[in-house]
Amino acid sequence: MIRHALLQFKPSKGRLTATLKRLAERLAPLKDQGIKVVTLPETALSGYFLQAGVREQALTAEQVVTLLQELLAGLKWTAPIDICLGFYERYQDDFFNSALYAEFNTPQAGIRHIHRKLFLPTYGVFDEERYVSRGQRLDTFATRFGRAGMLICEDAWHSSTAAVLALKEAEVLYIPMASPARDLVGAAPANARRWLATAEGIAAEHGIFVITTSLVGFEGGKGMVGFSHAVNPYGQVIAQGPLFEEAVVLVDLHLESIQVARYETPLLADLRANLAPLIRSFQEAL
Repeated sequence: MIRHALLQFKPSKGRLTATLKRLAERLAPLKDQGIKVVTLPETALSGYFLQAGVREQALTAEQVVTLLQELLAGLKWTAPIDICLGFYERYQDDFFNSALYAEFNTPQAGIRHIHRKLFLPTYGVFDEERYVSRGQRLDTFATRFGRAGMLICEDAWHSSTAAVLALKEAEVLYIPMASPARDLVGAAPANARRWLATAEGIAAEHGIFVITTSLVGFEGGKGMVGFSHAVNPYGQVIAQGPLFEEAVVLVDLHLESIQVARYETPLLADLRANLAPLIRSFQEAL
């Protein structure tokens, strides 16, 4: 059993010190609850709609880890803990919308993986490609609990990305996201309903756990939807955050259920068996 805490979070836009204080306040009550992994949204340390302010707010991955280490030390959090977090990254001479997964308070503490967003929305209210560069790789990585993968927001709306990570043996897929509410009709905005369907479909098709964690709050008049999810390998929602509000969603993942789900619905095995002709078809489409 791997207890996760999904933090639907509202950063203080462009104010790192204030954001870290807010994060410490939300982590403090979790210290003695047996949490193994904390997940945070896309651009959790700065807010999403920064435009040219990305250059001022971007941090190196090493700086983020140092800040988190200091935050945990201030909370006297000494138990092992993993954190998955989205941030604007400064890397060499470039800037990326990135997510890192890091391990703390263990002998092997450090960064396990950095994912740089591949699909940069530059339409409607979005303008990412003007301010950050595209990532170039899609990999899984080892955690204390098994193999995992990360996608960031629109990355997950392209079915091939999750398929690649599942084929690379991901058991848990983490998706930090920042999704402004659109089409406020019915019980939930249209994009919130689509995110739910997307997470359920990825999990059921590939027999993996899917964890989405969303920003909340308003930025420039645009309200981030929240509605974070944990979905099991059968495509069933096992935990869900509220719309629009900050929240901590606790959920326990049982990785042994993956083998059973894949045995009962062997879609991933079928995909692997047909991979060669699919690769040829992708190459023909280039």
